[in-house]
Amino acid sequence: MAMWIQAQQLQGEALHQMQALYGQHFPIEVRHYLAQWIESQLWDSVDLDNPTEEPKAKRLLDNLVAELQRKAQLQGGEDGFLLKIKLGHYANQFKSTYDRCPLELVRCIKHILHSEQRLVQEATNASSETVGQAMDSLSQRHQQINQAFEELRLATQETENELRKLQHSQEYFIIQYQENLRIQAQLSSLSSLPPAERTQRETTLQTKRATVEAWLAREASTLQKYRLDLSEQHLKTLGLLRKQQTLILDEELIQWKRRQQLAGNGGPHEGGLDVLQSWCEKLADLIWQNRQQIRRCEHLTQQLPLPGPMEELLSKLNSDITDIISALVTSTFIIEKQPPQVLKTQTKFAATVRLLVGGKLNVHMNPPMVKAVIVSEQQAKALLKNESTHSESSGEILNNTCVMEYHQATGTLSAHFRNMSLKRIKRSDRRGAESVTEEKFTVLFESQFSVGGNELVFHVKTLSLPVVVIVHGSQDNNATATVLWDNAFAEPGRVPFIVPDKVLWPQLCEALDMKYKAEMHSSRGLSEDNLVFLAQKAFSSSSNNPEDYNGMTISWAQFNRESLPGRNFTFWQWFDGVVELMKKHLKPHWNDGAILGFVNKQQAQDMLMSKPNGTFLLRFSDSEIGGITIAWVAENPNKPGERLVWNLLPYTTKDFSIRSLADRISDLNHLLFLYPDRPKDEVFAKYYTPPLSKAVDGYVKPQIKQVVPDFANPNSTESTGAAHPFMDQTTSPSVGHPNNFSVFPPMGDAMLDADGDFDLEDTMDVARHVEELLRRPMANQWSSQQS
Repeated sequence: MAMWIQAQQLQGEALHQMQALYGQHFPIEVRHYLAQWIESQLWDSVDLDNPTEEPKAKRLLDNLVAELQRKAQLQGGEDGFLLKIKLGHYANQFKSTYDRCPLELVRCIKHILHSEQRLVQEATNASSETVGQAMDSLSQRHQQINQAFEELRLATQETENELRKLQHSQEYFIIQYQENLRIQAQLSSLSSLPPAERTQRETTLQTKRATVEAWLAREASTLQKYRLDLSEQHLKTLGLLRKQQTLILDEELIQWKRRQQLAGNGGPHEGGLDVLQSWCEKLADLIWQNRQQIRRCEHLTQQLPLPGPMEELLSKLNSDITDIISALVTSTFIIEKQPPQVLKTQTKFAATVRLLVGGKLNVHMNPPMVKAVIVSEQQAKALLKNESTHSESSGEILNNTCVMEYHQATGTLSAHFRNMSLKRIKRSDRRGAESVTEEKFTVLFESQFSVGGNELVFHVKTLSLPVVVIVHGSQDNNATATVLWDNAFAEPGRVPFIVPDKVLWPQLCEALDMKYKAEMHSSRGLSEDNLVFLAQKAFSSSSNNPEDYNGMTISWAQFNRESLPGRNFTFWQWFDGVVELMKKHLKPHWNDGAILGFVNKQQAQDMLMSKPNGTFLLRFSDSEIGGITIAWVAENPNKPGERLVWNLLPYTTKDFSIRSLADRISDLNHLLFLYPDRPKDEVFAKYYTPPLSKAVDGYVKPQIKQVVPDFANPNSTESTGAAHPFMDQTTSPSVGHPNNFSVFPPMGDAMLDADGDFDLEDTMDVARHVEELLRRPMANQWSSQQS
């Protein structure tokens, strides 16, 4: 319930995002009234990709329904009547909705709880007070780990002390045993003495022998007990070592790897590897100390065999601790810097692997060689199942071997592959509609080294994150989609490289928002309205209610295999085109809040018609990848008194490489206010290109400027040339393409309409016109125009 209490304290956009998690698929009232029960259930224990887990999910569903019915029955009085009816209705609704697919209920609740946790954590990081709380939480976890290490250190020190006592006791026992043998030898030699002397000496020696033998019998029993006690202590220490190692490798290291994977989608860059290394090195040190102690115990047992199970116990301890150190070494051979997940052939790439315990185990004394090979998804599966003893390759990587280097300053042992290149790739047979950009490979790094003077030999392997191999830049878009889907929805410990075929829409929204913010280098991500627009596009829906989409699932095919209705591109291709356009040319304007972007034509018209003439906004083109258009409200030049919303033909990267957005907006004097009411110069003036300098050496540098003929006021500076005296302002009854620069003859086609969509192939090639511009005898032309 603690999380729900924190979630209710969210404010602003975080509160809206939290509310958007709920809807008909899971009403917020259920979350509120069953908060404690919901947070106490083991939702994460259900493997959503395993159909055999369905009975467990069914029990959770039945318990949820029963809890709702119980809660409903507890409601009494006039105020509780409506709530009683509502909770009973929700119980029936859950039963009918999820009875045949209980895993979907678990998936839904897991997503809600994880999203709430993320929102609460982000809100926590936003304030100094709660940042302190987050740090306290982190410190508590680190403190628990450090306390466990201290407990292990004390336990190891105690067994070391006990082992020394045992060794001293055994050494004294051996001395006394030798004394007993000497006495027996003396007794055997008495036969040569006279009878009187022999009797006296024999009596003394037999008394002494009896005393020594009694002591030896008692001491042997004591030594046996010491050995058993010491073995029990080692057994207890090994249990603590396993627990600590599981916490570090199966939780902390796995979380680090998950953060590293999400960083591929734009998540926060993974950190904490040095802390992990320090923990792993402490583990290695403690494990090695205990292993040496166990081996010394074995030596003592061999030196003085005593009846009992010691040999079997020590053999088991030795085997167990060897397994522990093997698991530590093989798990800490990791990829510090992943190779690019979209890997183009014949292109240089880099990667770094690191052995977290290499320095502690002195592996660098004989530096191992690391080899990199690229393997297919099927080969990766076989490797993890130990079905393949040798590394088959699906391609050829140049410069694929590297020696691990020890860096004294940081204490790290790593291999830096700086100049690898994929020379060729061997693809497998594709399945169904799968394209080459959906085929996943992985880079396998492997090495072999020994520790303890060749006492133990390790063959270590580690797989990179999935990579998609392309041969041409045109494949990058679709390959990125495969990588994004895999990074976002891969489960820890999966079989390579299984991902769900469909996910809840809010899960995809989280991934898209992460990607967008990372590419824009901004905290301004996708708002709820933006996500509703994307949902409308993805599902071909007209609903403006975000709750209508929270329970919907989107498949991989809808994401990037099937084209959007009436288009020749997919949902992802359109979204990625927007991201690329914004990243390359419009990032400052997005961060300033000047671009609404995710607005369709009808919404733009409804928004602008209530505003004064000259109000405009910027929205992304629906029909073109990577296009953005200006929509504005103005009177119809051909019908005075009639107001219309106009849309310029979309700009693309090509257009902005010639003239920036800010300068284009500056060119158009009929654009006055950025929606809703901000003067355009207030928003864009800081991005305007400074005026041209005066003529140098008798030459005047020409200037490019755009004009929309029907909206070029003859009395304005745009027409008269007061601001730009060398611009030929020619009006036309038709509306020109935004790339129709004033020095060119106006185009006869009416290329701007109320929709603002167009085909690039039908437009004029701007670069060609610029080239013509530079070849014309402009001075004479300007002279005649000025006169």
